[in-house]
Amino acid sequence: MSHQMPTPQGPTQRTGTVGGNGGGERTIGQLVADATRDVSSLLRAEVALAKAEIQREVKAAAMGAGLFAGAAVFGVFGFLLLLFAVVYLIALALPTWLSFLIVAVLLLVVAGVLALVGKGRLSKVGAPERTVATSKQSIEALKGRH
Repeated sequence: MSHQMPTPQGPTQRTGTVGGNGGGERTIGQLVADATRDVSSLLRAEVALAKAEIQREVKAAAMGAGLFAGAAVFGVFGFLLLLFAVVYLIALALPTWLSFLIVAVLLLVVAGVLALVGKGRLSKVGAPERTVATSKQSIEALKGRH
C-alpha cells in the first residue's frame, strides 16, 4: 500500500505494508519514527506560516502607527496655528503681549485641570486582587506538594 504525506517541500512517497506477510513490513519503531518526523515537519510548517502572518501583520501595524504619528504632528502644528489666531484675535482689542499672556494662562489652567483629573483616575487604580490571590494559592499549593 502506498501513502502520501504532505510536507512543506511537497508530498513524500512511502511504501511498505503495515501488516501482512510481505517482505516490506515496517516495524513499530519505524512507524513511530515516521510519525515523529511527520509531526515535526508539520510543526515547522505551522511555525513558518505563523511567522509569515505575524510579519505581515506587524508591517501593517507599523504603517498604521506611522500614519497616526504623522496625524499627531500635523494636529499639533494645526493647534499651534489656531492658538496664534486666537492671540491675534485678542490683540485686536488688547496689546499683543497681553494677548499672549492670556492664552498662555488659559493653556496652563487647562493643563492643570487635566493633570488633576488624571491624578484622580490613577489613584483609583488598584492592584489586580484576583490575580494576586490566585498566585498566592498556586504558590501555597506548590509548596504543599514538596
